[in-house]
This record gives sequence, C-alpha cells and structure tokens, in this order.
Amino acid sequence: MTKERPIGVTILAVLAGIAAVIAAYHTLQFLGIFQFRAGPFSFRDFNLFGALMYGLLVWVYIWLVQMLWNVDPSAWLFLVIITIFNLILAFVGMIGAGDWADFGWSVFLNAIVLIYCMLPGVRRAFGTEAA
Repeated sequence: MTKERPIGVTILAVLAGIAAVIAAYHTLQFLGIFQFRAGPFSFRDFNLFGALMYGLLVWVYIWLVQMLWNVDPSAWLFLVIITIFNLILAFVGMIGAGDWADFGWSVFLNAIVLIYCMLPGVRRAFGTEAA
C-alpha cells in the first residue's frame, strides 16, 4: 500500500535535491576546482576532509530525496538531522576558508528546509505530529 505524497513532501524532496547540488558545488570548492571568494579576493584551496564531508553529504541528500519521494516515515527525522549537520558544516566553512558569498545559499536553503520541516502539515504527512 503506497502513501499519497502531499505537496509539502514534494517541495521538501525538491529542496533536498537543490541542497544536494549546493553540497556538490562545495565539494568541488574543497577539491580546488572552484574558487572560494573572500571579499574582493578569490583563491583555490584543497581540503580533503572538507571535500569528503561534503561528498558524503551529496550522497546522503540523494538518498534522502528518494526517501522523501516515497514518503518514508523516517525521512522526516533524517532530513532534520542532516539539515542541522549541513548548517554546522556551512558555518564551519565560513569560519575556515569561505565567506557569506560562498556559503550563504547553503545556510539560507537549509534554514528554509528546517523551518518547513517543522510546519504542522509536513509533520502530519510523516506522522510525527506532537499530541
């Protein structure tokens, strides 16, 4: 028996897909393929740990899009945890090598996803609504 997918869950799946693309861009930045921007300056930096973390995040987001698309009940909690993890990575990246221009879209999108996850309609679709 398949669950019907509400529009809110479809929006979350699309936003998670966009987050996967942003994480892939950050992976390429940490591999030195794309440049970091710091004000008027641009530079390339190679950081294997950062690239591995964002590469893992890309894989997780792709898997999460599939879970959301199938309205898996555990997808909601997993999305919240991964979104918080991605926010932490973005803030660490801003402190270490980047700038708001580099990580701003990641922070903005993940904040929107986290706020949207907490809406009652979305929580109801996954059955995680508080009594």
